[in-house]
Amino acid sequence: MKCETIELGDGITIIDAQFVKPGFASSHLLIEKGKAAFIDTGTSHSVPIFLEVLNQKKISVKDVEYVILTHIHLDHAGGAGALMEKCPNAKLIVHPRGRRHMINPEKLIAGTYAVFGEETSKKLYGRISGIPEERVISTTDEMRLDFNGRELLFIDAPGHAKHHCCIWDAKSEGFFSGDAFGLSYRLFDTERGEFILPTTTPIHFDPVTMRETINRCMTFNPKRVYPTHFGVIRNIPEKAEQLLFLLDEFVKIIELHGDSGVERHELLKNAMGSLLFDKLQKHGVTLSYDECWEMLEKDLELNAQGLAFWWDHCR
Repeated sequence: MKCETIELGDGITIIDAQFVKPGFASSHLLIEKGKAAFIDTGTSHSVPIFLEVLNQKKISVKDVEYVILTHIHLDHAGGAGALMEKCPNAKLIVHPRGRRHMINPEKLIAGTYAVFGEETSKKLYGRISGIPEERVISTTDEMRLDFNGRELLFIDAPGHAKHHCCIWDAKSEGFFSGDAFGLSYRLFDTERGEFILPTTTPIHFDPVTMRETINRCMTFNPKRVYPTHFGVIRNIPEKAEQLLFLLDEFVKIIELHGDSGVERHELLKNAMGSLLFDKLQKHGVTLSYDECWEMLEKDLELNAQGLAFWWDHCR
């Protein structure tokens, strides 16, 4: 796999986790006074890339103090066990709702196999291994972590997942947001800046708590947000407004098609695809509809499932 990184300053390096395709999922490496922390881990296939970045920076695996998960969806946490095995002094930090699944991932593995099949799951996520309980720290809302003199603040961040937290980094005035503050792919960057959209995946999607989480993040007046998909976004007030607008539009789509029977899933995907293509064109993106669809297809598939699950079970 290619080792592709972006340096942001403030000791933050974006590492392309090479999940599914380049530019789709990232891990953020945080370095402070010679110590390191990873925020989100991609899959076990990503771990050799992370180790190579440490080697390039002349950071020993023994100096990795923390592996931090925004939440336990496998594109964010599937590689945690493998990375922890390579970093003998690291502690894993995870939301309390995700703790037991990181210690014993049997249910995560079974659920993944049920959705994708065993062969495809192993190809996507590789080996998913448990982490010794004594190496796992559960977050609490507004927990403060001293990372070698650099304070990280954890806040509960439901809406995308109940086991989600965001991490405020006062030094860079930014949030490591996982999926709680949407998705933003560099392929869609224009002279107007980044494009951002919500992720409404099953099974915990809730538009009310997602809006509350976004608004809570905004009370910190962040200068940057570091989403796992992908990298970094700036001009945060404008992006938050765009994110909340599209969240409302997604809810309108499920309200329109929620009772459409067997055709519902395709109707949801196509409606979201058309909405996003229209907004991308207005943002100055010159890619064709098919090219935009190719980049967003996985997200549209999961977003449609999440909207449908919320409509059927949670609203």
